[in-house]
Amino acid sequence: MTTPDVTIRGGGIFGLAVAWAAAKRGAKVRLIETKAIGAGSSGGLVGALSPHVPEQWNDKKAFQFDSLAMGEAWWAEVADASGLPTGYARLGRYQPLADDRAVEHACSRAEEAKTLWQGRFRWEVVPAEGEFVPQSPTGLMIHDTLTARIHPRMGTAALVEAIRARGGEVIIGDAEEAGPVVWATGVAGLQALSEDLGKPVGSGVKGQAMIVGLDARDRPQVFATGLLIVPHGDGTTAVGSTAENEWTSPDTTDEQLDAVRARAVALCPWLADAPVLTRWAGLRPRARSLAPMLGEWPGRPGHYVANGGFKIGFGMAPKVGEVMAALVLEGRDEIPEGFRVEASLKKRIKSEE
Repeated sequence: MTTPDVTIRGGGIFGLAVAWAAAKRGAKVRLIETKAIGAGSSGGLVGALSPHVPEQWNDKKAFQFDSLAMGEAWWAEVADASGLPTGYARLGRYQPLADDRAVEHACSRAEEAKTLWQGRFRWEVVPAEGEFVPQSPTGLMIHDTLTARIHPRMGTAALVEAIRARGGEVIIGDAEEAGPVVWATGVAGLQALSEDLGKPVGSGVKGQAMIVGLDARDRPQVFATGLLIVPHGDGTTAVGSTAENEWTSPDTTDEQLDAVRARAVALCPWLADAPVLTRWAGLRPRARSLAPMLGEWPGRPGHYVANGGFKIGFGMAPKVGEVMAALVLEGRDEIPEGFRVEASLKKRIKSEE
């Protein structure tokens, strides 16, 4: 291949999304991953593409909505270019409602969604009845039609082949950089950025998840108080995850995952007899701002950052790829202020006060 127009460091979802968006623009792309595609959190199991609640709208929620809304066409284009399945499907999500106050809030948000979600998707309160629905103390649950799923490992594999189909290089190991460089290197990248800037900008949070042998492939996913149950198109179901700020080993599972499964069975008894097929643990990159970290690397001209996709990386990826490609290749800056590296350099972050 000739000298690339742009180099992307990191073969997780953000790096792949930027590379794909750049390749679609006709750029000569070189993506370099030192270990393996999806070696970090992008090689996980869950793949929930779900929105924040439709209220108190801000740049983060608007960006996420746009990205989720474009996801169906974006992933279809990846599948078409690669010839591989991605596991994408927009089947919605159920959330049980614990008490009357939760029902009241959910009904209020349903009204907000009519405007904020532009009439394209629904957030509604419905009876918790039927097959593969969660237990609900009120007998009611939220059903939204914006939420989708992706199979993380299928999706990343398809992106690799889509990039190659557009003439891009995907290199496992190391290679020379040329052109502007986008650093999408996850937890290691946050550490390197923190060291370079002399201030912490983020860290890794451990997550544990599992795959069980239950076929609910055409059913909505379930969410309740941090617990995700996501049926995949291959006839398995993902259950996760923990959020651990302290750990002994970053990539091993333990009794905390067993506790997650017990909570999942209590919520969804139809999981009780499903055998555990795969257990996974890894570190997810979280920026101090709690938003994706995008834009120029301060003090390093020609270098850019795409990081911090904690829990929402796959959902944010379509738009992250597009805005980063526009910035790097065209000089067009559409990144929200709260997503910039500088947002994580502030002395006090509201969530930490």
